[in-house]
Amino acid sequence: MEDYLKKIAECTEADELEKLKIKLLGRRGVLNRLLADVKNLPVEKRIELNKLKKEIETAFANKKIETPASRRTSLLKFSSAKLGHLHPLTQTENQLNNLFRSLGFSIYDGPEIETDEFCFERLNVPQNHPARDLQDTIYLQEPEILLRTQTSSIEARLLYEQKPPFKVVAPGCCYRNEKVNKSNHFILHQYQGVVVDKNITLKDLFGTLNLLFKTLYGPEVIIRFRSKYYPEVEPGVGPDMQCFACHGVGCPLCKGAGWIEMGGAGIIHPKVLKMANIDPCQWTGFAFGLGLDRWTMAKFNLKDIRTLLGGNLAYKPNEL
Repeated sequence: MEDYLKKIAECTEADELEKLKIKLLGRRGVLNRLLADVKNLPVEKRIELNKLKKEIETAFANKKIETPASRRTSLLKFSSAKLGHLHPLTQTENQLNNLFRSLGFSIYDGPEIETDEFCFERLNVPQNHPARDLQDTIYLQEPEILLRTQTSSIEARLLYEQKPPFKVVAPGCCYRNEKVNKSNHFILHQYQGVVVDKNITLKDLFGTLNLLFKTLYGPEVIIRFRSKYYPEVEPGVGPDMQCFACHGVGCPLCKGAGWIEMGGAGIIHPKVLKMANIDPCQWTGFAFGLGLDRWTMAKFNLKDIRTLLGGNLAYKPNEL
């Protein structure tokens, strides 16, 4: 039996140890076969066998072999690496999704590689329209295939594919050939909202955006609505928030204006509805496209949009 104790001590593989345990302590193992006739053995032999069994059981209990699973657990337990956390963009998007779900909205999605039809044509931006120059489009196969420049393309697909009434929000990533600075990036995130129903007015749009600002930034948030031109809406408005970095004084982030443009919105243009075979005399609606990056920066007090997509994290888990 001393040989078996030595084998247990020298065992390095979990499978090998398990086989040895079955051989010695299993139902038909060596020890159980010896103990089967224990009543016919002298008392000294019985004591010796029981002692031996306990020694072997203790040897197995004390033998620790590190398996891949236990090694991973050990590394996780003693590693000094920080645990991960949700990205600020994801946290902001989740909060917006939860708010709009509570208001009865559905979550929608669309392709990032888009066609000219849905990114421009169906949004009342035909060929040679000057508004195209403002979007610095990245084409994959000019002039038809491109990386979407705005989540309004999701709106165009929604209007084409679904029948009203509906209330939908659609977060997504967009791409433009932008010069990267504190407030702009060539990869940007937007949050699109579309409502089509009967008797929808600007009052509904303003009420929705007011609730949105106050939910994310508190009841004391200072906002304004400016008249703006967007081809897909009429009238169009630009929701601005007082700069969270300088509180209206003027700084590099807000380019000295004291205000940050947080998106674009308006009443859906009748032409856009007609192109989707929706009767503008029967149905009306509003749409908005929010700059999700800027909403996230304001929420987490980030002064540079580049930190959201850079490898050097400027935010810490305990600050989120």
